[in-house]
Amino acid sequence: MLLVLLCGLAAAMALALMLGQSFTPPGQVLRVLAGEDVPGASFTVGQLRLPRTLLSVLAGFSFGLGGAAFQIMLRNPLASPDIIGVSAGSAAAAVWGIVFMSLEGPALSALSVAAGLSVALLIYALSFKGGVTGSRLILVGIGVSAMINSFISYALTQAPSWDLQEALRWLTGSVNGARLGQSGFLALSLLVFGALILGRRRDLEALRMGDDLAAALGVRVGLTRLSVILGAVGMIAVATATTGPIAFVAFLSGPIAARIVGPNGSILIPAMLVGGGLVLGGDLVGQFALPSRYPVGVVTGALGAPFLIYLIIRANRTGASL
Repeated sequence: MLLVLLCGLAAAMALALMLGQSFTPPGQVLRVLAGEDVPGASFTVGQLRLPRTLLSVLAGFSFGLGGAAFQIMLRNPLASPDIIGVSAGSAAAAVWGIVFMSLEGPALSALSVAAGLSVALLIYALSFKGGVTGSRLILVGIGVSAMINSFISYALTQAPSWDLQEALRWLTGSVNGARLGQSGFLALSLLVFGALILGRRRDLEALRMGDDLAAALGVRVGLTRLSVILGAVGMIAVATATTGPIAFVAFLSGPIAARIVGPNGSILIPAMLVGGGLVLGGDLVGQFALPSRYPVGVVTGALGAPFLIYLIIRANRTGASL
């Protein structure tokens, strides 16, 4: 299944590099990737499509891996960072920076990442009572998210017209105007924070059986939970600071991966690949499959909202989990 996911992602990346205002043949794409100067194609492929494709895939990797880690750790498919308020914290800081501080570039990204980590620690602290349970953390996160979203709405009402459009574009989630430097920053984040999660993957899988049984197997539950939270929040905060909060990718990747690999396989790497495919596929659909062009966040939001309703109904009826 990993091979199938990898081949599907590679095919989507090839398609993204060939499609645009004009079609670029595969041979010219390969020549550009090899470093040759191909008239026309060097600009469209090397400067426009390649950065957009890489940013889509890396952001999807970050959202997918971070979301699945949260869902496994808390044993609840609703325990996604964009549901419990972590992404909202990064978004609020970015809107504040755009509207009131006129920030952009690295300064805006740094503020967004710091806010995402701070909100995650706040939610963890508020939900801690002799440990952290999934249901309590989700409820606290939803409450914090509601307060943050009200702040975002207030900030938008105060925004000058020239900042409002930029803030709304960023809140939608988009890979328009991608640059290679953004992909490098996101790749470094994925290596650092992804290693923090994958290094704890065995302990994380043990937590699926419950804290008591995991502790009996020698897992340091508190340390594992804190490491996973820092890794997942760090990745998602950096991805959100780069592309905006692309809706529902962190939420969808884990459940989709779980249905692909079955009940006995680890979903961390599959969820990462599914996340990359969702963002890249959503961007291709938004560019070429609809009457008008839409940011990727609009497409993933339209896909994720019905799936969220389905999961809530299914969990209510059967007590289902990942």
